[in-house]
Amino acid sequence: MSFLWTLFWFVVAVGLLVTVHEFGHYWVARRLGFKVLRFSVGFGRPLLKWVRGADQVEYVLAAIPLGGYVKLLDEREAPVAPADLPRSFTRRPPWQRITVLLAGPAFNILFAVLVLWGTYWVNGSNEVRARVGDVTVDSIAARAGLKSGDEIQSLDGTPVEGLHDVVLGLLDAVSSRADIVLGVRDSGGASRTLQLQLPGAEQRRRLTEPSELFRGLGFEFWTPPQPPVLGSVEHDGPAAHAGLAPGDRIVAIDGQRMNDFRELADYINARPGQRISIDYLRGGGAHTVSLQVASDRVGDKPVGHIHVMPPAVRLPDSMIVHTDLGPLAALSHGGAEAWNLTVLQARLFWRMVLGKVSLKNLSGPLSIAQFAGESAEAGPSSFLSTLVILSLSLGFLNLLPIPILDGGQIVFQLAEWLKGSPLSERTQVFGQQVGIALLIVLMGVALYNDIARQFS
Repeated sequence: MSFLWTLFWFVVAVGLLVTVHEFGHYWVARRLGFKVLRFSVGFGRPLLKWVRGADQVEYVLAAIPLGGYVKLLDEREAPVAPADLPRSFTRRPPWQRITVLLAGPAFNILFAVLVLWGTYWVNGSNEVRARVGDVTVDSIAARAGLKSGDEIQSLDGTPVEGLHDVVLGLLDAVSSRADIVLGVRDSGGASRTLQLQLPGAEQRRRLTEPSELFRGLGFEFWTPPQPPVLGSVEHDGPAAHAGLAPGDRIVAIDGQRMNDFRELADYINARPGQRISIDYLRGGGAHTVSLQVASDRVGDKPVGHIHVMPPAVRLPDSMIVHTDLGPLAALSHGGAEAWNLTVLQARLFWRMVLGKVSLKNLSGPLSIAQFAGESAEAGPSSFLSTLVILSLSLGFLNLLPIPILDGGQIVFQLAEWLKGSPLSERTQVFGQQVGIALLIVLMGVALYNDIARQFS
C-alpha cells in the first residue's frame, strides 16, 4: 500500500469527520441566534473564500485539510459593535452556549448513526458465528474446557449475536473482572457453560494490549483453510524487498512443503531474525528467493514476520447469520450499535486512566492513516466502518472534561451558570494550560505507540 494512497484516505477521513463536527457547532449556533463570523474547513492559508448572508459569514476552504473551526462573535477577542452585543458568545444564555458546544460531538455521533442506518438498511445485519478454531494446549481457554468447533452463544449470561459481540464483550470483561462465564454449543448441538479463570490484574491488563487478547486466552476463531497464496505484500517489507508479489503461491520454505497459509505463517512466526529460502510459483514458472525474516516484538517475545497477508477470506453461508432490516429496524439497530460502542469506549478509557487497560491502545495519526488506507483498499463497506469508529471516537474525545476541548468548555459554562458570574480570567487561563498539558501527554503517548508499531 503506497504512502500517497494512505495519505489521501487519511485526509479524506479526517477532513470529512472534522467538517461534520464543526458543521454541528455552526448549524446550532446559527439556529440559536449566535453571530457566526467564519466557518473554515482546514487551517492555514485560504484556498477558496466566499461571503454569504446578512451576517456576511466567511466560508473558507484552507490549505491544511486536517481540521477546521467555527469562529463566533466574542467580545473577549475583539471590540463588538453595540448592536451586535446580544449575539456575542458571552452574552448568550449559558444553556445556549452549552448546546452549541455539545453540537459538535453530537453531530459526530449522529453521523455514525446515519452511516450505520444506511448500511443496515441496504445490506441488512450480517453476523459471523463465533465458532472456535484452534485452542492452545494448557491455555486459559483449554483449561476452561473450550474446544475447537464450539460456538459461543452467551457471555456472562448475556446472549451474543455473533463474533463482533464476543470480541467486544471479552475486551470489556478481561479489563474488569477475574472470571468470565461462556455459554457454548458444541458441533453436536449440546450446550454447556464454561468459566474462563483469568490471571492477576497485571496479566489481565496485558491481555488488553493490541493483538494480545486471543493469544493470551489461547484460542482463535474458525476460518476456512486458505491456500499458501499471497493476497497483499506490504510496501518496504522483507517480502517486497525480496521481490515477492500478490498472487505468488508459496510452494515450500527451506525445503519444507507449505500446504496452507497457516502453515506458512506458523513457520515464519517461529523464526524471527533468521534467513529463509522460499520456493514459489508465479505465472506457471518456479522461482526461489532468500530473505531475512523481520523480528517484531509481540507482547514479551519476538515473532517473525515477512509482512504479507493472505487473500480475503470468503466464509461459507453456514457461518453467516443474515437478517433483513426495514428502515425503522435499521435505524434502531444503528442507534443501538453507536450507543454500545460509545459506552464501551468510555468504560475502557476510564479503565485506562485507572491502569486496568493498556495505554498501547491509544492511536495517533500514523495508525489512523494506516487504518484509513487499509480499509479503503478493502472496499467501501470497510471504509465506512472505519469512519463510524473514528467519528464516535472524535465525538467521545471532545466530550472529555479537558479545558481546551468541548467537554472542558462545557464544564466552564456550567460553573459560570451555577456561580452566576463568569469565572476569573486567571482560572480560565490556568484551565487552558492544564488542558494543553494533558493533550500533549495523550498525543505523546499515542505518537510513541504509532512509532513503536511502525518499527515493529
